[in-house]
Amino acid sequence: MYESVQKKRILLVEDDPMIQRVLCILLKHHGFDVLGVSSGQEAMLVIPEFSPHLIMLDLLMHPVSGWDVLHWLRANRLTPHIPVLVTSALVHLTEQMQGFEEGAVEYIPKPTQPSIIVERIRVLLSMNAKQRSILYRKRMDEQRKTLARLSASQMDEFVY
Repeated sequence: MYESVQKKRILLVEDDPMIQRVLCILLKHHGFDVLGVSSGQEAMLVIPEFSPHLIMLDLLMHPVSGWDVLHWLRANRLTPHIPVLVTSALVHLTEQMQGFEEGAVEYIPKPTQPSIIVERIRVLLSMNAKQRSILYRKRMDEQRKTLARLSASQMDEFVY
């Protein structure tokens, strides 16, 4: 009589086994169906069959990086249909901007609080495609404005 609520599927792409294990446990504890893989190559192989509702993606992996996965997702027109949350030790604003330009909807620098990860995932999964598109544009605009401010302040340093 009652339909069971389907768990949202999250593909966790993280090459550090300890981080992957902790995040899988955390996300499963919060009611998500999680599949952890250790490389971009594995991610590209399992995405078609696993059909994740969200991809949580590390960028610094070898031989196939998170950047390669973002390119592959875009080439196969899977983004913005599947939202991508980047978690990376790359913390420079230009790297974050590149992550958004490559199709990530959200970018969380590592390390971060587990509660922030869960909250961001829930927000992204609660949005429809149009809302995620608006969020994506907002993040891009914020990054561009911040870069412009930083560039302007650096130019002022050289003026005597």
